[in-house]
Amino acid sequence: MSIEIKVPPLPESVSDATLVAWHKAAGESVSRDENLVDLETDKVVLEVPAPAAGTISKIVVENGATVEAGDVLAILEEGDIDAAAAVVEKSMPAKQAATPVAKESKGTIKTSPAVRRLLDEHDLDATMVLGTGKDGRITKSDVMSFLKSENSENVTPGDQKTDISESIETGVERTEQRVPMTRLRARIAERLVDAQQTAAMLTTFNEVDLTEVMELRKRYRDSFEKKHGVRLGFMSFFAKAAVEALKKFPVVNASVEGTDIIYHNYFDIGIAVSSERGLMVPVIRDVDQMSFAGFEAALNDMAGKAQAGTISMEDLTGGTFTITNGGIFGSMMSTPILNQPQSAILGMHSIQQRPMVVDGDVVARPMMYLAMTYDHRIIDGKEAVQFLVSIKEQLEDPARLLLQV
Repeated sequence: MSIEIKVPPLPESVSDATLVAWHKAAGESVSRDENLVDLETDKVVLEVPAPAAGTISKIVVENGATVEAGDVLAILEEGDIDAAAAVVEKSMPAKQAATPVAKESKGTIKTSPAVRRLLDEHDLDATMVLGTGKDGRITKSDVMSFLKSENSENVTPGDQKTDISESIETGVERTEQRVPMTRLRARIAERLVDAQQTAAMLTTFNEVDLTEVMELRKRYRDSFEKKHGVRLGFMSFFAKAAVEALKKFPVVNASVEGTDIIYHNYFDIGIAVSSERGLMVPVIRDVDQMSFAGFEAALNDMAGKAQAGTISMEDLTGGTFTITNGGIFGSMMSTPILNQPQSAILGMHSIQQRPMVVDGDVVARPMMYLAMTYDHRIIDGKEAVQFLVSIKEQLEDPARLLLQV
């Protein structure tokens, strides 16, 4: 029996997708629920599983094509693999070249589409690489580390140069490479330009002394992790401080729709996460109702999904306020761009020991610059400054977070 493999229903607001990579070729056998192909939308990568065991008889759409929900991708001959293969062999032209496919990994190791492509490029089996991700998943960095260790065994230190550096040093070759943007990168670019052209963005700055927060984390870090199974990070302090400030200044938690201001009586905080596919902003909902441990667990879960490429559209939509942390990459100061239709975004930066005057004495303190970009159409400068001061006060005296003052 022939079965049409079709593009599944796409997430709301997504009209089409790009076929990124086939993992099977015409004539190959497949198992039920085995991933056949990856489809990339503006936000997520969708996997299309086999509805039944059988053999792929025909590939209808090739890599790089744009498809819509319901489009036929391939034809599957269902049933006994040997019998189905015989049907396929008779129907295929002689000496037909098979579509390049991903090398099969032994066992049942789960990997993201990006990792599978990297394994294929270097002709590696997933069982050769030690996974350090959640539940033993293999990450891109795991593959790169494996390749580096393999190369280091056969290359002397003086020979370890990239192709680009060699061409620069010798002056023999000047090359360029034109690569189309991924769907995600194109969507990020579109949204950033829209934000610049639509909102009246202005950024206000302040600095915060994180002495108390750091001492609190140091004092309870081990017992917190032992009890809750998650690390006590900085982000939970900033998220909880932001929620308390948002309660005081509701317009910062609002969004603009035409000539209307939509006030939200809930606090869904988007946290910017860097992934292999680009920047994503998963949303953690009802942060005001969460404990520190609950927030850290939710954040770890979202970050894991983003890195593994399993994050859903639902995870990425509906936030009311965003926090981004450029400090993890070493940023000292930045002016973050709004995540529309939200009206504000908080930027965290790297922590630096700086001389500060405290009670008349000059002492070294762990300081961080804070930046808040806001939509000046609905938020006045006074509200923006007071909002940022509220966050500063709570972080410099964490007891305020418990007392909600």
